[in-house]
Amino acid sequence: MKIAIGSKNPAKVEAVRDCFINEANSVIPVDVPSGVSDQPFSDEETIEGAINRAKASRLAAGAQIGIGLEGGVVQTPYGLFLCNWGALAVEGEEPIIAGGARIKVPADVAERLMNGEELGPVMDDYTKQNNVRHKEGAIGVFTREAVSRRQMFVHIMQMLIGQYRYRESGKI
Repeated sequence: MKIAIGSKNPAKVEAVRDCFINEANSVIPVDVPSGVSDQPFSDEETIEGAINRAKASRLAAGAQIGIGLEGGVVQTPYGLFLCNWGALAVEGEEPIIAGGARIKVPADVAERLMNGEELGPVMDDYTKQNNVRHKEGAIGVFTREAVSRRQMFVHIMQMLIGQYRYRESGKI
């Protein structure tokens, strides 16, 4: 089966490959637009980006399944939190959606995001590293790598695949 992932980000691609590890499956990374802000600022916008990437990647690759994984932030009464969402799209069906871990963003990082900067470049500056989003991600930095970005997206993928298999079994 052909499975498209709407990103070439290594953390996202590896999460999909980890969950579809089967000789009969091929995972195809595809650069497709999210159709939302570079820095999504709500659950709704982040979900929309994941759905858009899932649908667009499936079509672009001619795949049976399209996957969209999107990271964003969400303002709460307790501060700004990371949010991560995934979507799985197949032809003729509503997309399957799942969300991941949340963690509060430190005040100095949150302030920069609230002033219009994007998390990826802010994290590079904050950590004095390059391409944090392609490695441990903000979640890895803020948990001292107890949870990596790949691991977080693996968890989302497991929920997406579980729901897909449940739906395919005719239960919903």
